[in-house]
Amino acid sequence: MVEARVRVIYGDTDQMGVVYHANYFRYFEFARGEYFRARGGSYRELERDGLMLPVVEATASYRSPARYEDVLLVRTLVSEVKRVSLTFTYEIFREGGSDIPLVTGRTVHACVSREGKPTRLPEAIVRMLQEAP
Repeated sequence: MVEARVRVIYGDTDQMGVVYHANYFRYFEFARGEYFRARGGSYRELERDGLMLPVVEATASYRSPARYEDVLLVRTLVSEVKRVSLTFTYEIFREGGSDIPLVTGRTVHACVSREGKPTRLPEAIVRMLQEAP
């Protein structure tokens, strides 16, 4: 598991002063990048090698709102690896808040070539994603 911190900016909130629901997917994306970096890799390297990991499914369950200036902890892990796909799961907590997540979610990613054809995940990438940081 990798933990990323992100501060809620004013532009992330709606008229009610809470984080707009779609912005949690941006936090998931940020945390995925941090997950790769914590393990010595990056999306950029994958793309340089001709591979992409588009999101093919995304879900979020909202339990409690985050607000402007909150520092959020996004806990991320790879929960499933298949031949041509992988799944990230997320829990978002308010720093200094309770042990109950504000939001939980998951994204499923297909491994595809630049041409969009399904491609087997390279073994080196699978090892990198599953090793402890």
